[in-house]
Amino acid sequence: MKLGVLTNLLADRPLEEALAYFASLGLECVEIGCGGYPGNDHCHAQRLLQSPAEQKKFSDALQANGLTLAALAVHGNPVHPNKDIALRDRNSFEDAVLLAQKLGVETVVTFSGCPGDHEGALYPNWAICPWPDDYEKIRRWQWEEVLIPYWKEAAAFATQHGVRIALELHPGFSVYNPETLLRLREAAGDAIGANVDPSHLFWQGMDPCMAIRALRGAIHHFHAKDTRIDAANTTVNGVLDAKNFTRETERSWLFRTVGYGHDQQVWKDIISELRLAGYDGAISIEHEDSLMLPTEGLEKAVEFLRPCIMKQAKNTNAWWA
Repeated sequence: MKLGVLTNLLADRPLEEALAYFASLGLECVEIGCGGYPGNDHCHAQRLLQSPAEQKKFSDALQANGLTLAALAVHGNPVHPNKDIALRDRNSFEDAVLLAQKLGVETVVTFSGCPGDHEGALYPNWAICPWPDDYEKIRRWQWEEVLIPYWKEAAAFATQHGVRIALELHPGFSVYNPETLLRLREAAGDAIGANVDPSHLFWQGMDPCMAIRALRGAIHHFHAKDTRIDAANTTVNGVLDAKNFTRETERSWLFRTVGYGHDQQVWKDIISELRLAGYDGAISIEHEDSLMLPTEGLEKAVEFLRPCIMKQAKNTNAWWA
């Protein structure tokens, strides 16, 4: 496993400066946004695709700092009911896949997206209740008519270019837990896998270790981010909290730097479960902690996670093997 970072926390700095800082912390790899919600401050996919010189400059900057590129991130909603938004995000995804192939990167991280509730809808509809029956009809239409057809084509496109897709399990989108990820993977093929981010699992009430176990063989990427559950607010209002993230004292949960939501034993267990699941990729730190500056949160996360990271054992002749 390699300790890395999603670089958009330093989107205000030039790529070369950001990479030098990451290298100074002893990080080994980076995940770089090239469109969608992470933006493209450090990697403009179309520009690099059109210019071999820009591609070389990009790769040279990584090499000069001793960093490898673990993944490209292009989180968006390619099945958005607004056709213009859907087309924009589909194009961004395809550009990311093409660029990943050029750069020799095997993983593109994104969201499954969420459709509307009918062909003429204006906004996504995350329907998760079993009753009234309207919600089940919505979900059936979303999966059968929009989600599965799109991701079958997208997975085939990615496979054609030697790339795999890591869908982040994220509430608000159709794939938000192991069950929905595995359902889409079964329908669209093994190019579809999970980007496991424990922060989204914690606040839904899941045990990340058990989620990882359920996803064994289908994990393509990992985000290191924590969540702190506020017991008092949760007791009153539960975890389905739609208040703005700026209302920290009123929310049922907050995204936190790793170690500020759960202790090191919890994270050691998560890393160990990843190893048992056969995952040996990036542990990509994602900073979304509103109580810390990005550099402070990253530095604390690196210090916290370094003792948890496990290297692949080389001794296959041990007596217990």
